[in-house]
Amino acid sequence: MALFASLKDEYRTLSVVGMAKNAGKTTTLNYLIEEAEDEGVRLGITSTGRDGESTDLVTGTEKPRVYLYPETIVSIPTGLFENASAGLEILRITKYHTSLGPVMLCRVRDSGYVHVAGPVVTKDHKVMCQEMISLGAEMVLIDGAVDRRAIAGPETSDGIILATGAVLSRDIQKVAHETAYLVGLYSLPELEEGAVKEIFSKSDKITAIKSGKEIELDIKTGLDAGNLLDDFIDKDTEYVYIPGALTGGLISGIHPQKFQNTVFVVKEPTKIFLASSEWNVLKKKGFRLMVLKSIKLAAISVNPASPAGFFFEREKLLEIMENAIPGIRIIDVKYQ
Repeated sequence: MALFASLKDEYRTLSVVGMAKNAGKTTTLNYLIEEAEDEGVRLGITSTGRDGESTDLVTGTEKPRVYLYPETIVSIPTGLFENASAGLEILRITKYHTSLGPVMLCRVRDSGYVHVAGPVVTKDHKVMCQEMISLGAEMVLIDGAVDRRAIAGPETSDGIILATGAVLSRDIQKVAHETAYLVGLYSLPELEEGAVKEIFSKSDKITAIKSGKEIELDIKTGLDAGNLLDDFIDKDTEYVYIPGALTGGLISGIHPQKFQNTVFVVKEPTKIFLASSEWNVLKKKGFRLMVLKSIKLAAISVNPASPAGFFFEREKLLEIMENAIPGIRIIDVKYQ
């Protein structure tokens, strides 16, 4: 079954997220757009930043453009409107602002290329996606721009497609390992529903449950707070909630013996900033981590070619990835 056909009934909003620049994110987006056109599904298209340029503004390499079909709803700043080769009907000017002007919602009247861009603030995407749906979009695709890790968050969309590939490393096993690590973070166990989860969901400070009682620490982030947490955590500390970034620097300040009785909790997986090597060491020491909300991974797309000029054999990459990450659909969209 074609990828889009397998997703269209399950997701209303779907983010396409790259593990790195040139991982094939925009190629995957264009593939989904083509399949949606074949399926007769009306799309909404937005981005976490400027997209649709013919050349990557960071690396200078040639970059796929976003080609849209009639009836697609697209977000575009006023400053990029004249650059579109597609015929666009302006439906409304939103309250969201970018460096290129306010974001407009437009309907494509004549097929063509568009420079897609959306709100700068990630939380605004969910609201704007609903606006697109109210204007007739049956599914909204969000193109996650570089260094916008939060767009993968569960509050932004119903699920993600993760783009990965040779750009990560010349070592094919490392590509599979690093991708599997991120997939593992996305699927961390959720804290069960109940009083503890409700407490953490409302907190913007480091909060602990000690001997069944809620204790809020007077620090809003875990940055440089490892020693304070080490002093605080004892054998009666059941949970510690970190509302901000979970980093190696924070955890390294806590004595590993204190991992035995305590479960650490973060809001969602994009708050975790640990290298895979750090994660493996922590797990061996008994570190346990849960999330308030995990991320639904819809599929993985792989790009066997690197802009550095080397490439993997496609079938071998797919086989290694499927062995490393069972149970998730993995495809090379250029060969579907």
